[in-house]
Amino acid sequence: MANTRSAKKMVRKIARRTEVNTARRSRMRTYIRKVEEAIESGDQKAAAEALKSAQPEIMRAASKGVLHKNTSARKISRLSARVKAMG
Repeated sequence: MANTRSAKKMVRKIARRTEVNTARRSRMRTYIRKVEEAIESGDQKAAAEALKSAQPEIMRAASKGVLHKNTSARKISRLSARVKAMG
């Protein structure tokens, strides 16, 4: 358990940050799931639209430190390849 004042403050800060990051990660995953569901349904137009809205969310997660930059680039690349392969 934290003993010093600074350690107690860090525990509070980490808890807040964890909550925010969890919400960001969840939001990003929701957008990714929408793209995957559109791909599964076979509707390329819907999949392309979902990808268009998911892309900024994935990049935002990377810029906020939830994901590594390369991880977000890989996710976007693989999703766009799957959407492109539908046509």
